[in-house]
Amino acid sequence: MRQIFFWSLVAALAGLLFGFDTVVISGADKKLQSLWKSSDVFHGSVVMAMALWGTVVGALFGAIPTQHFGRKKTLLWVGVFYTVSAIGSALANDPISFAIFRFIGGLGVGASGIAVPAYISEIAPPKSRGRLVGLYQSSLVLGILLAFISNYLLSDIGENSWRWMMGVEAFPAFLYTLLCFVIPKSPRWLITKGSLEEAKIIYNKIDSEGSFDKLVDEINKSSNNQNNNESIFDKKYRLPIKLAFLVAFFNQLSGINAFLYYAPRIFEEGGLGESTSLLSSIGIGVTNLVFTLIGVSLIDKLGRRTLMYYGSFGYIISLSLVSCAFFLKWEGILIPMFLFIFIASHAIGQGAIIWVYISEIFPNHLRNSGQSFGISVHWILAAIIPSLVPLLFASIGAGVVFSVFAGFMILQLAFVHFMMPETKGISLEELSKKLISQNET
Repeated sequence: MRQIFFWSLVAALAGLLFGFDTVVISGADKKLQSLWKSSDVFHGSVVMAMALWGTVVGALFGAIPTQHFGRKKTLLWVGVFYTVSAIGSALANDPISFAIFRFIGGLGVGASGIAVPAYISEIAPPKSRGRLVGLYQSSLVLGILLAFISNYLLSDIGENSWRWMMGVEAFPAFLYTLLCFVIPKSPRWLITKGSLEEAKIIYNKIDSEGSFDKLVDEINKSSNNQNNNESIFDKKYRLPIKLAFLVAFFNQLSGINAFLYYAPRIFEEGGLGESTSLLSSIGIGVTNLVFTLIGVSLIDKLGRRTLMYYGSFGYIISLSLVSCAFFLKWEGILIPMFLFIFIASHAIGQGAIIWVYISEIFPNHLRNSGQSFGISVHWILAAIIPSLVPLLFASIGAGVVFSVFAGFMILQLAFVHFMMPETKGISLEELSKKLISQNET
């Protein structure tokens, strides 16, 4: 089990780079807009959101290398993309070249969202699959916290502080690339490629008491029962498609990425000074990390559905309070306090389950394309919503924006109650059969 944990942890460290890359831009937000004298629309949709559009492309097409070249090789290239993006962004002298290098980093984010959960879910035993895949989210929020701390520490080193903020990511990215050489390939992926001897050696290290021949038979039967021309959009996979879409849809309609990208700006809108806003952002990172660890520790005990209930109620309460605070002009400590509750609700609910859930609900032969679909929905919305934040705050106000997010979380609560099946403790093969049979009834 220690070996599985180590391999899972190494793969999951892509999440640390994901979290750092996503949030580090928040510290450079206003500096870059002032430096390049960008309009709200250009700054939001190009400078700030280009990494997210790269993530969309990475999520849409990340299933191709993940399936054809394997999870391990894909993760190696993810590390390379992060490294190039960090160095290029730090050295950029204009908004277009900056956006291009941010786009490259986004490709790494999108591809890692497919490759990491697929890899870990395929090497993990069912009883601990949630916790191990959850390492990806834990690493992600640790990366977010480190980005907030890094931004705060580097904020006063001069007019080029934003270059150091963007460039420091190159160090962990390079180290991650090297670590990817030590993890093995996924035995389930090797079986689908006919490399049975190599798959058996790795599988025996993972589960010495399990039956490799039984696993091969299950995967082969599943493959033989499928048409090679099958798609995730075939009628019998309608339920997994709906689940992947709605989990990803509600994740972003909570406003989580809009908040993480613009945390210092939102705190300033609430009446805090620039330095206090950056420091408050560190508090957000700590809250995110603590409650993610709680969520990941509970995911295989309480289940995915229960955590989503907790998160939904927390979202509705906290977002409603944030909206009221902006409408009624409650300044000072109240807005950060309400946003801490919002982050805690996200971390213990959606944050803890999204990568796990989407990696579980599709059959082996369609897992990559199913994940690609779900993660693409997630990242398309994650690109659109934050890009609109500066414009929406200026036009309709933060209070209206947060009230809309609260309304969508009421709909999420209805989704969890009426549609969302539990997946804890079930093997991937059995879970696939269960969801197909539910769809047919």
